[in-house]
This record gives sequence, structure tokens and C-alpha cells, in this order.
Amino acid sequence: MPLVSMNEFLPKAKANKFAVGQFNLNNLEFAQATVEAAMEEKSPFIFGVSEGALKYMGMEFTVAIAEAAAKKSGLPIALHLDHGSSFEVAMKCIRAGFSSVMFDGSHYTLEENIKLTKEVVKTAHAMGVSVEGELGTIGGVEDDLSVDEAHATLAKPEEAIRFYEETGVDCLAIAVGTAHGMYKGEPKIHYDIIQKVADAIPVPVVLHGGSGVPDEAIRLSVQAGVGKINVNTENQVACTNAIREVLAGDANVYDPRKYLTPARNAMKAVIQEKIRLFGSSNQA
Repeated sequence: MPLVSMNEFLPKAKANKFAVGQFNLNNLEFAQATVEAAMEEKSPFIFGVSEGALKYMGMEFTVAIAEAAAKKSGLPIALHLDHGSSFEVAMKCIRAGFSSVMFDGSHYTLEENIKLTKEVVKTAHAMGVSVEGELGTIGGVEDDLSVDEAHATLAKPEEAIRFYEETGVDCLAIAVGTAHGMYKGEPKIHYDIIQKVADAIPVPVVLHGGSGVPDEAIRLSVQAGVGKINVNTENQVACTNAIREVLAGDANVYDPRKYLTPARNAMKAVIQEKIRLFGSSNQA
């Protein structure tokens, strides 16, 4: 099965009150873990690729891994640019084979964010590629993104509704109290903002910063209208902890397969748990 746009499954997620997971693609083991978990759960999913990951893996390898995953699994899989910084980066990804892109204009004024996102949507839609936009500022650290909690700002429902109406994005990430990275404390998610926006627009709300969020908070977010949830840090932590455990237990290990296999299995367990929590099992 070829890579698909997020429109192959997000409308169904919106209608049936479940969320599709975006699991970041950082190397081959991340891809294998995600595919294995999704195949067992019969779930659609999204490979999220940051610009930092693209620099690390290279565009050709990234697309080839995702295409191989889609062919092997037979599942609806979207290859999605995460936090694209410009029109040019989004177009480069689309030309290379990405089936979905995000343009993150959240650091611009509302008017400029709308203008720039609209340009990406116009071109991407003409090529059958889905687009995610973002409104409000989500705190935390992920790759090259770093926003102090003091500068994180919640999205305003009326602005989010206007943003959708003027851009026509296929899903909308709004700042509702989550953060990139792992939480130091309990996240304070504003379900009222999710509900107001989700009730007013026909596309799903996206929850960034899904790592470390309590299960009940995830369930309430999905009930309120979240249809896409991003998870990256939790997988990175599981991967690294598994590798540390192997190396701490045997200083003579030098074969990468000896520690990357447990790392892959640890990530698979996390992803499988998230898929079940999001409600996307048997939705492929």
C-alpha cells in the first residue's frame, strides 16, 4: 500500500471519537517498532519527521523507510513533516514523497500565520497532500524547538476557528496546556478550548506533547475532539533506557543488534499501549 494523506483516516477519527497516533521516525528501529505495533493492533498511524530528523537520516532514507513500512504493513500510513518551518521546506518534502506536511507559523502574528499557512495548503492540496497548522505556543523542548513555559500561550477558540475557516487545513494543532518533551508535573489541559474548537470546525484538533500525559487526560482530550496525538519523547526514553540496561549489564557488548533489539521492543510496547489508549485499534 502506498503512503496516504491524513485525510484517509482523520475524518473517520473525528466522526468516531478516536485519535490516530503520530509516532516520530528517528531511525530504522523507530520505524520497525511502530509498524510492528500498528500491524498487531490493525491501526492507521502517522510517521512524524522533524527537520532535525531529516538532517540526521537524509531525505532519501527517510522516504524509503516510510515507503517500505507502508508496503510491508498494508496499513494506511502518512509520512508527515512535523513542525515545518517554511513553505520551501514543506515543498521539498512533498517533492520527495511526503504525503502530509505541517507548517508551524505559531510564532507569527495570527494574520501572518494565516497567510503563510494558506499558501502551503493551496499548493499541498493541489498535489493530494494533507496539511496541519498550529495556533498558540506549545512549551517544552523537541529537537530545535524550545519554548519556556512562561512564553507558552493558549490558543483562543475564536482565533482557531477563524484560522481554520481562512486556511482550510486538514487538522489543527492548538496550544491547550500540553508541552513538548516529558512533563515535570501534571499537565493542565484546557478541555474547554478543545471542545469549543472541535465543535466548530469539521477537522480534528491535534494534541502535541502527548508523552507523559496521564491516560485519563488523553481519554478526556479525545472525547473533547482531539483526533491526532503526537508522541516522540516517551519512545526516545524507552529506547535509551533499554540500551542503558543492556550495556550496564554487560560491558563486553559491542554488536549494536544486541542492544537495539531490546530498544525496539521497548518502543513497540509503548506504541502499542498508546494505540489502544487512543482508540485506533482495528480502525485501519
